[in-house]
Amino acid sequence: MSGWLVTGAGGMLGRDLVTALRGRGEEVAGLARDDLDVTDQDAVHSTLRDGRPAVVVNCAAWTAVDAAESAEDDALLVNGRGAENVAAACAAVGARLVHVSTDYVFGGDARRPYAEDDPPAPGTAYGRTKLAGEQAVRKLLPDASHVLRTAWLYGASGQNFVTTMIKLAGERRALDVVNDQRGQPTWTVDVAHQIIAITGSRAAPGVYHATSSGETTWFGLARQVFRLVGADPDRVRPAVSGAYQRLAPRPAYSVLGHDRHAAAGVEPIGDWHQALQRAWPALAARGADPG
Repeated sequence: MSGWLVTGAGGMLGRDLVTALRGRGEEVAGLARDDLDVTDQDAVHSTLRDGRPAVVVNCAAWTAVDAAESAEDDALLVNGRGAENVAAACAAVGARLVHVSTDYVFGGDARRPYAEDDPPAPGTAYGRTKLAGEQAVRKLLPDASHVLRTAWLYGASGQNFVTTMIKLAGERRALDVVNDQRGQPTWTVDVAHQIIAITGSRAAPGVYHATSSGETTWFGLARQVFRLVGADPDRVRPAVSGAYQRLAPRPAYSVLGHDRHAAAGVEPIGDWHQALQRAWPALAARGADPG
């Protein structure tokens, strides 16, 4: 067995992970949804039997947070059953699994960063379905799986808050952005390198948090994007979450702790400001050519 297999490789994180692995000279099969539907149990098992990867990274997910509120069974099929299918296939061929999860497994009402072993308490359908996936992975592969929770992702290859702010900075005279939700803006390239580092480390099986350090609000992030694009950050005005009607409530507090990294000998992702600076050339290029 050798090489990597990445499911959900057509998504923002999946693309950056495949690129990072290939940049290291790794053998990797990147499978988008059209290549492999994780809800198809037979297809998943057949793909892993044929490919015999040493490591599988499951980036496939239903990520439409609001839509999950009225289609929880559909979201559960991907986020829960899909993760179970991948884990079972890994167990059958002896592959290790890295499963990507989310801050939404927590209630979002904490007053300090969530630790890896804090009790989950999802308040949305999306969070419940992602927690189901985590539980399936850990049950089927207790000794050969890592669950990596991440949050507030942005990258150059997909639609996200940062690329939207770059676009709106050139279109709006003023912009209202919520200032009562706190989290950690996280570059998908950094998460890709965390996946690689943890997989290649002495990290014990279990849950890890892959987010930037520090914290801010969406308002704070938007102002920083405006600064970087050369726009007046005062054009961004603070707003409250209650001003926006969303089917799924957004966590007020999505800050994740990284204590387990020390035992694994892996450095956590650095400060979110520095990460955004490092990502900026790729993001700015995307903003200049949104197609």
